[in-house]
Amino acid sequence: MTPDAAIAQRLLSGIRRSLGSRWDFAVAEGRLEIRYRALGTTYCPPRRRLAWPELIATLESAFAMRGVRRDHCAPLRWGRDTDLMVSAVQSLDPLLKDGRPVTHREGFLTQPVVRFTGERDCRGALVDGYLTSFVNVSRIEPIRGIEEYGAILDDWLFVLSRLGFHARHLSFAGRLDVWRRREVAGITLMFGHGGVELGDIVLLWNVDNPDAIAVDLGTGLERLAWARNPQDWTGLVFGELSGAAPATVLDALRTATLLVGSGIRPSGRGAGAAIRRVLGTLAPGSAPLGISSAVRSAHRYWTTMTPLPVPWHAAVVEIEQELARRAAA
Repeated sequence: MTPDAAIAQRLLSGIRRSLGSRWDFAVAEGRLEIRYRALGTTYCPPRRRLAWPELIATLESAFAMRGVRRDHCAPLRWGRDTDLMVSAVQSLDPLLKDGRPVTHREGFLTQPVVRFTGERDCRGALVDGYLTSFVNVSRIEPIRGIEEYGAILDDWLFVLSRLGFHARHLSFAGRLDVWRRREVAGITLMFGHGGVELGDIVLLWNVDNPDAIAVDLGTGLERLAWARNPQDWTGLVFGELSGAAPATVLDALRTATLLVGSGIRPSGRGAGAAIRRVLGTLAPGSAPLGISSAVRSAHRYWTTMTPLPVPWHAAVVEIEQELARRAAA
């Protein structure tokens, strides 16, 4: 048995022990699928939609019941490999990339991130379920051995149950092949609910120091809320503003608010270039009634996750100045 195959076998054995006999495991040609045995029921969403602060409080409480504490968000401006934080797992860079027993953050995080890789339709608009900026709900932490992966997966099932999800509607799938990207290797399983992909749980280790090992469990807060209470995506994310402007405009202003609110200034390169990139998608006159309502709403949302050093009204001024600069160019 090769070293990679031995790691996959230990991972699979640990998951089987943690989940027990109520789950079916199917392995074919290196691909694993895990499903609950009691199938055939239709998902009935909870009657009441949780407000964002209540949803986060429920997650925090559920993780705490499993012994996982909430940590503060990492800065949005990153600077190692990426200018911006694109995933909460970057807080494990010292461990996973350098092989040192050090982390910037660990535990449960509600980490705001910015990604320009969301799936788009033929017109270039983001499809439902994707945003340029979103909250990466994560559990990231070093582990002592591969077998702990299964326990972390079982903890996640408990957390989801506290939100109103049931195991019979959940599934896990992925290849047991080990992937390698520079200093880091790993095995990834995706998880979904009722056919909607929610996120992944990844076993990660440093290539040169396999004892530097961790688990990254991640999903999007907005997508999690969408799966819990299926509804119009733009209405869920943008609330009462969803009909006031196109979703592309609201997505750009939401992301610009996060960036500017985090103390990042528009610039031609580095982290500030992301502000110009998102605002560059706005056509002249796309917000004829101004941007203050959208910025204030987005700022309120982001500060639910982490304090922003720049107040909403100052962010409005910064964004308006950048839009005016573009218009005059």
